[in-house]
Amino acid sequence: MEQPRNFRAVSFGGGVGASQVLQGLSAYTSHLTGVIAVTDSGRSTGVVRSVLNLPAPGDLRNALVTLSQADPLLRDLFQHRLVSQQLHEFNGVAFGNLFLGALAQMTGSFERAIHEMNRLLRPVAQVLPVTLANTHLCAELVDGSVRYEEVSVRGLNKPAIRRVFLRDEGVEAYPPVLEAVRAADLITIGPGSLFTTVLACLIVPGIAEAIAEARRRGAVVVYVCNTTTQPGQTDGFTVYDHVAEVASYLGAGQLDVALINTGVPPEPVVERHRRAGLYVLALSAEELRKIEALGVQVVAGDLIETEAEMRQLWNKQDAVRHDPALVARALVGILAARAPAPATVPAAAPAAARAPAVRPATA
Repeated sequence: MEQPRNFRAVSFGGGVGASQVLQGLSAYTSHLTGVIAVTDSGRSTGVVRSVLNLPAPGDLRNALVTLSQADPLLRDLFQHRLVSQQLHEFNGVAFGNLFLGALAQMTGSFERAIHEMNRLLRPVAQVLPVTLANTHLCAELVDGSVRYEEVSVRGLNKPAIRRVFLRDEGVEAYPPVLEAVRAADLITIGPGSLFTTVLACLIVPGIAEAIAEARRRGAVVVYVCNTTTQPGQTDGFTVYDHVAEVASYLGAGQLDVALINTGVPPEPVVERHRRAGLYVLALSAEELRKIEALGVQVVAGDLIETEAEMRQLWNKQDAVRHDPALVARALVGILAARAPAPATVPAAAPAAARAPAVRPATA
């Protein structure tokens, strides 16, 4: 089977998950768009939001830098975290977040600032905010209480999350995002924090409708499932729980495929994450049956990177990450199996020994 090339792909997520998918897909197509959540309110992003009154810049910055083809010095500059002994609130703030905020002030709009950041950093994909609204994520918990703002939504030692919603009425999806989604051949959702990144994108008015419209014209919608649970958000969740949540926010019949990792990291890595409250997700036969009962096809295989060293992240947990090349190969395989590609050119296939297996849906 020939591999599709030059197809149009849109990836929803945050600064890490969407970037991983887009990095891998850049080997197959240049028609890429990353749609990034902008409701983060913690860490460096929260400081800049409170000072400059703008949507969350952190995930946008990270995606732009990760995918950048610009001078390495420029990329490092935008990721550099300030050290301040006098203004403690700015200690650890990423320079790129401040730069984006300053651009918004100088140009008069957050939209123009994002455009200029794309121009400066020359990412392999167009990176766009899911909305231009300066809004916040909220959650209703299973006990009926409500948490306001993302940093509280993902807080530890609270009842489970029943649903997430946006604080403000009248929020609209960014029009260029809707255009990209409607024209897409492949739409990927995740990986990333389920409630505060993935679903934070899907709840923006207009997004689910645009995805449904794209499906009607033949687009394939794939959820790239997380590799582990996440404290404060998905404690006790199974693979099925992740898939079911995404499917419910998209609407019945709107999720085509769940791409699920079955690779297991080395035991020291598993134990390290377990101590931090992250548990590696496993796909059992029962889980598979339940997912297929939703009408969602399962594509499963070893999709994780082999790096075993713990990353030192600023005020953030490390995680078991997907391998961009393996994820992209699986996605291209899904696209090829689902429908004729817009254009096909034979391409080299990486890592054949780790190719995911495709299972047809039974529902």
